[in-house]
Amino acid sequence: MALSRLLNWRLHLLVVVISLLGEWIGILKIPLGPGTLLLLPLFYAFILAVLLNPHLFSGTKRFLPESVSQAATPLILISIMPFIARFGSTIGPAIDQIISAGPALVLQELGNLGTMLIALPVAVLVLKMGREAIGATYSIAREPNIAIISDKYGLKGPEGIGVMGVYVVGTMFGTLWFALMAGYLASMDLFDPRALAMACGVGSGSMVAACSGALAGAVPEMADDLLAFAGASNLLTYATGLYVSLFIALPVAEWLYRRLGGKPRVATSVGAMATGGDAEMVPTEARPEQDLGKTAVVLAVACLVGWVTNTINGASLGAALPGMIILYAMTLIGLVITRLAPFYLPSVAWVSLVSIVMTLPFFPGSEWFVAQLSAVNFLAIVTPVLAYAGLALSRREFFMFRQTGWKLIIVSLLVFTGTYVGSAIVAQVLL
Repeated sequence: MALSRLLNWRLHLLVVVISLLGEWIGILKIPLGPGTLLLLPLFYAFILAVLLNPHLFSGTKRFLPESVSQAATPLILISIMPFIARFGSTIGPAIDQIISAGPALVLQELGNLGTMLIALPVAVLVLKMGREAIGATYSIAREPNIAIISDKYGLKGPEGIGVMGVYVVGTMFGTLWFALMAGYLASMDLFDPRALAMACGVGSGSMVAACSGALAGAVPEMADDLLAFAGASNLLTYATGLYVSLFIALPVAEWLYRRLGGKPRVATSVGAMATGGDAEMVPTEARPEQDLGKTAVVLAVACLVGWVTNTINGASLGAALPGMIILYAMTLIGLVITRLAPFYLPSVAWVSLVSIVMTLPFFPGSEWFVAQLSAVNFLAIVTPVLAYAGLALSRREFFMFRQTGWKLIIVSLLVFTGTYVGSAIVAQVLL
């Protein structure tokens, strides 16, 4: 996408206004049964952005053209990079605590099997779903999980329909669901907050951001520690999650599906009709590290948006400026390493590693870095990410959301719940 389109002034101005409004509303706590439901600024930002999305209501196009929505798509990943850097900066100072909790961090990834243990029986026995239940429930359905299904079954088959259905639901509501679960469970005092933070790491970047942000809002006195554990967990998920999904989760899902009386796989594709014959469902945007010059400019704009948003619940523009510049530098260094590294690791992982190293106690200047970064509210800089995400939803995603139907919505929420709770239980036991 051309740089001029990514710098669409309407898009960034709208995101600033939406984010400032969300931050101004603040955190609302709603008593619900034995716990409390937390509504964060990122929740309002996402909902407001969806309501203003030109693909949802035709009348919106009069003042917000579809080009604004298209420009928002690559901004999601770029704008979340400074948050990932801020995330990593909490890991370095807490490295001793993280090492002491090492086994819990590594093995909680097995809690991902909770996706199918809860959701698959419901999908097959209650909702009478076919093999799409395998694709829908074997994982949390992020990009690497889609790649596994695509390679093994193809996205036009029932398994592909299942994984893409959960992907779309996750794109639209996954971040909010994780935030609501985390805040609610934290208020019930059933789990060690560190275990809940570790469980946040199983999701995508925006899910981790929303989940850990909710925990920090629920237990503010442990905010930095919880961010550190969630960030470390997410980093390990990048290293191990793909292999757990491929060699453990998918075979177990196949086995359990057969034991539940599921129908065998048919060789011909039965899923093309359900998607309208559209085989191009996996996002294929250019990675930020592929054009570092353009990314550097767009990243500067994203940091500017976060810097302004930070004024409501963070620090003044002057006080937060050094911290935002540090986050910008950390992010660029991570992207350069991603480009030059002889092996592939996602850019968010490299950015996180850079920020971790630069804030380790023995790294030169780490105390000053940590002090400057304390002026940047991690929740404030993730609120614009959700605003970009709400505006970026395309006509195809709205269409597929309607096509997947109520069954996949239920299954998706069970998948997210099973993943999070399962990982939290494993982490709790090991802690």
